[in-house]
Amino acid sequence: MNYKNIDEEVLTSVYKNAHIALQSISNVIGETTDEKMKNELIGEYDGYESFIGKLSSYMKEIGCEPKDIGVLQKAFMFTSIKMNTLTDDSTSHIAELMIKGTVMGITELTEILNNHESELNEKTVSLTKELLSLEESYEQRLKKLL
Repeated sequence: MNYKNIDEEVLTSVYKNAHIALQSISNVIGETTDEKMKNELIGEYDGYESFIGKLSSYMKEIGCEPKDIGVLQKAFMFTSIKMNTLTDDSTSHIAELMIKGTVMGITELTEILNNHESELNEKTVSLTKELLSLEESYEQRLKKLL
């Protein structure tokens, strides 16, 4: 795999990671009435949206097309959140769901860096680490809402 292809693959993975988080927040925000949780989710949404904007600009700059998550995956995520909050829409349960998703994102980003950091250009590494740091901060904040 050549240098450019691995960067494009990683950037696509990072984009999907952030986009899945954005979609998850959109799906869950209406399930909570707790103002602290709503504010947390709005803050996270804004953070992911800002990051995606920066990432998308860079991807376009290098000729890498951002790929949206599929309709089927969006539908599955929506259904999963609705089912998970049907019987328990408490703040702590929503925080737990969001933490699980965030940890999956953290794990994926950490694996990318552990396995490919030396093969990636500086900007790709920087963006991957930026999203990792963002997600780690969100995990810590969400833990306070358990």
